[in-house]
Amino acid sequence: MSENGEIYRVAGPVVTVTGISPRMYDVVLVGDEKLMGEVIKIEGDKSVIQVYEDTTGIKPGEPVIDTKAPLVLELGPGLLSGIYDGIQRPLSVLMEKKGDFIERGITANALDRERKWPIHIGVKVGERVRGGDVIATTMEYELEHRIMVPPKISGTVAEVFPGEKTVEETIVRLDDGTELKPMHTWPVRQPRPSKQRLKPDIPLITGQRILDTLFPLAKGGTAAIPGGFGTGKTVTQQQLAKWSDADIVVYVGCGERGNEMTEVLTEFPELKDPRNGEPLMNRTILIANTSNMPVAAREASVYTGMTLGEYYRDMGYDVSLMADSTSRWAEAMREISSRLEEMPGEEGYPAYLASKLSEFYERAGRTISFNGSRGSITVIGAVSPPGGDFSEPVTQNTLRIVKVFWALDTKLRERRHFPAINWLSSYSLYSGTLESWYEENVDPEWESLRGWAMGLLQKEAELQEIVQLVGSDALPEDQQLILEITKLIREFFLQQNAFHSVDTYTSLKRQFAMMKAIKVFADSAAEAMKRGVPLQSIASLPMRAELGRSKFEDNVDTILDMMMRKLPAEMARLKEEI
Repeated sequence: MSENGEIYRVAGPVVTVTGISPRMYDVVLVGDEKLMGEVIKIEGDKSVIQVYEDTTGIKPGEPVIDTKAPLVLELGPGLLSGIYDGIQRPLSVLMEKKGDFIERGITANALDRERKWPIHIGVKVGERVRGGDVIATTMEYELEHRIMVPPKISGTVAEVFPGEKTVEETIVRLDDGTELKPMHTWPVRQPRPSKQRLKPDIPLITGQRILDTLFPLAKGGTAAIPGGFGTGKTVTQQQLAKWSDADIVVYVGCGERGNEMTEVLTEFPELKDPRNGEPLMNRTILIANTSNMPVAAREASVYTGMTLGEYYRDMGYDVSLMADSTSRWAEAMREISSRLEEMPGEEGYPAYLASKLSEFYERAGRTISFNGSRGSITVIGAVSPPGGDFSEPVTQNTLRIVKVFWALDTKLRERRHFPAINWLSSYSLYSGTLESWYEENVDPEWESLRGWAMGLLQKEAELQEIVQLVGSDALPEDQQLILEITKLIREFFLQQNAFHSVDTYTSLKRQFAMMKAIKVFADSAAEAMKRGVPLQSIASLPMRAELGRSKFEDNVDTILDMMMRKLPAEMARLKEEI
């Protein structure tokens, strides 16, 4: 099926070839070293290839082989805990072959061809199966790996082969001779089909208070985390990977600095899964494509991560996909676009930047697969705007697509307020959809408490402008109380220590208790002030300091009960003293 041609011109990772008649997005092997590339433009008898590896030294006249197939991924048991590059080459295998520095043209199978998996067949001879149906299962660490019929294939089971099998051995043969194996392949740029898309009305619980309470994200939803250098994008994504109630985590390091990616690759294997104490890597897949790796593979890496996520979604699992960062992906598209001599758009990005971002984010969603299981892919994309400028094209185009915007703020980082998410710039369009879930599963007061806190924080921002001019002492006491309560919200509730054993994760029940305790304090303080108790006396109450300390202890519920019982008496005592 392959076809041979030769190189006509070389411009960085973009190579023009003649002598082949490929289809768009066919994989092509370029030069004597057979560097992998992909057809991105066909012009007459010439085909333009983006090469996924460094093209230094290749020259016109070298041979080119068209494989007549698109870039596909190997999907099957053995993906979890894997660390791959942007085109699904296993980095650990490449390191064993060639050492720490990967040579050009080297390839390796994504899945181990020698390992045998205990296969439990779930279908019988004579049974009718179609694309998406689960035909067998095996255990991948503590997760049941459901082996499915590849999409677009159907037939009647003619023969089954249980027992221990490699990913290339046949486990089911259909009546038309089609052999089904534990592994199948799928093109990365083609979304996997599903039976039905569901409404995103179940929250992705992250354990991060500012996210769950103020700006919630739904399972199957999309979120963006834009922020300048050092504001905490990577730490926030690591917290989401560790604590969110997703079954599978796919982390795509797309064009990040090598030392930052090294940190991720060394830290992730050491993280413990809070569910069972096992390594978090047992349900994680890492895609590593650093900024010094070939630019074309960076463009493919996000599709690689998405396809892996869709595979586990079709099994009925909730997948959380972290893309860090989509800005580097957009820069890769800009570089390739300029080499293709395309008309540039704003700031040199290609005119199709918005459609490419949409194409990626729209593959998220909560679905019913063809086997009847319900799964989801939640996409959280980090954006690295140059100089922290949110008006640049990647941030603005992402904003038009995603439903949740967690804006990281450089000023909050300078004040050592982490997570440095600005509560005035951020928003979530899922709040209304998720309101009934929170009220039913946590507390009927959830939404009213959330609205109360957001309203106070917005009032504080207005008052701060006056405070900067004349000082807080010039404000009426009721407005000074607002500043006092919002300080409590910021320091006690919104600030969260990712490295503290208790504070790193907060359950929804505990989040509600913390916010309710602040509301009880605020209501009691307002009532006491009406009776003449000065604000200074209220602010110096021991219970206020005790409330602040309680977030580092497992006693917030106790504190809430104590405040409900003792705080009115404390306020009455202050009144009597006056």
